[in-house]
Amino acid sequence: MIAEGLNPALILIVGGLLAPLLGGRVRAVYMLMLPLLGIIQLCGMDYGSGSSIPLFGLDLIMLRLDRLSFIFALIFLIASWLGVIYALHLRDTVQDVAALVYAGAAIGAVLAGDLVTLFIYWELTAVSSVFLIWARRSEEAFRAGLRYLVIQVGSGVLLLAGLIVHFRVTGSIAFDHLGLETPGGLLIFVAFGIKCAFPLLHNWLQDAYPQATVTGAVVLSAFTTKLAVYALARGYAGTEILIYIGATMTAFPIFFAVIENDLRKVLAYSLNNQLGFMVVGIGIGTELALNGTAAHAFCHILYKALLFMSMGAVLFRTGTIKASELGGLYKSMPLTAGFCIVGSLSISAFPLFSGFVSKSLIMTAAAEGHHTFIFLVLLFASAGVLDHSGIKIPFFSFFYHDSGKRCAEAPANMLAAMGLTALACMALGIFPQWLLYPLLPYIVDYAPYTTTHVLAQMQLLLFAALAFTTLMKMGWYPPEIPSVNLDFDWIYRKRLPAVAVRVWTTLDRAWGHLSNTVECGVAGFMGALLRHHGPHGKLAATWPTGSMVLWTVVLLGACLVFYYL
Repeated sequence: MIAEGLNPALILIVGGLLAPLLGGRVRAVYMLMLPLLGIIQLCGMDYGSGSSIPLFGLDLIMLRLDRLSFIFALIFLIASWLGVIYALHLRDTVQDVAALVYAGAAIGAVLAGDLVTLFIYWELTAVSSVFLIWARRSEEAFRAGLRYLVIQVGSGVLLLAGLIVHFRVTGSIAFDHLGLETPGGLLIFVAFGIKCAFPLLHNWLQDAYPQATVTGAVVLSAFTTKLAVYALARGYAGTEILIYIGATMTAFPIFFAVIENDLRKVLAYSLNNQLGFMVVGIGIGTELALNGTAAHAFCHILYKALLFMSMGAVLFRTGTIKASELGGLYKSMPLTAGFCIVGSLSISAFPLFSGFVSKSLIMTAAAEGHHTFIFLVLLFASAGVLDHSGIKIPFFSFFYHDSGKRCAEAPANMLAAMGLTALACMALGIFPQWLLYPLLPYIVDYAPYTTTHVLAQMQLLLFAALAFTTLMKMGWYPPEIPSVNLDFDWIYRKRLPAVAVRVWTTLDRAWGHLSNTVECGVAGFMGALLRHHGPHGKLAATWPTGSMVLWTVVLLGACLVFYYL
């Protein structure tokens, strides 16, 4: 039974705000039911369903359901449900409320039919999600959360500015294809690009996600960037520059991920890499490419969440996520290690796992569009992701050397969430024609399991694995050592503050010199006035009356002489 016109997003948002009124197992059951009710509501509506409200002469489309918005809303609800299961061991009201409101805001943005409604939910995702970082309650998390909030709200400000300009030019606030032809469309494009972690705009992701709580990082990995992917697919499909932006996104994070010691930060770089494939698909803009983008977003949310779950379990049990401090944990956490391997195989696009069937759609679209160079970049990126996420994550955390750490297996609810997610990753990879392809925006006429495709992919993966093994044996692979790796955020976290301090010091010194000079000049001027016009000055001296009369007679006499002459 569904409620006609009810936005599934409101179920999570309102339900999440009411969660603090409950406690214990009642709250746990209640929170588990909210995403399930959202799924029932979403699946019970027909394509074309919508609802709108008038506001200040504008028609706000609060709900618009079509095939593109449906698949994103569905996976967001599934991810929310898995996140609730993963966090059942917690008793943290802040995280409970923030996670549900954040997920609901992302779903609301996906189902928005106009730019004003999109902006409202866009900003709500920023404000609600930052508490998943601050909930860690450390100085580093507080500072990272502030930087994250500034950047996310800044994205919203650009969206609002673009919305206003777009409305003034076109007279419409409809959230459909926007393009880059108008200043408003360009501003909105940059706003979307910030949330999608475009190159040079990406460091908020690697800065904030590793500082989030164990459960917060899992939730964060699912929504913000994929919301941006949806927004780009809705507003900028077929925009050619996205092909090159996406290709860059797939390649450059590989080098940072290889040398990174913090394994959750490795996953953050890997997330950036996977977003690049989706952005390339949007840029190509064909039906096959957009199907690939939607499919890859769907699968990516699951396998990336699985990897963050497994690393979160390691952090929860050992208190560290540094590769240099881990190793040998398969003895203590065998189930977590197994689930991590499933996530690694999925992100590496091994046959029979979800990444294989979704990534191949985008790769095929690039090849069919004769984007040869882009195809080669994506091929390189596919080999690279096996190295830093497919091998490095499970290898250094569970198998490499025995760190001597002995701990309990992850809590039962964490294992349940990881088990369900791993099952979904395998099911989507084995039965895509039944579980995935019917959800895509366009009709799918594609068979991923051809002999050529399977053999080519296995050759690529085995070559990448051989390269990793060779580098390790030769001692050439970057060692896992405690370090801080500099990325573009060095510019605004270190260099710009240093330049600002130097400029401020120079200006302060110049102002001091100017003030002293002016003060000396004013003092000299006042001294001169005092000498001449002060109580003891010459012009203030009193003259005798007789002298004044004498000088008066002299002046009058001079006037008479001049008059007669």
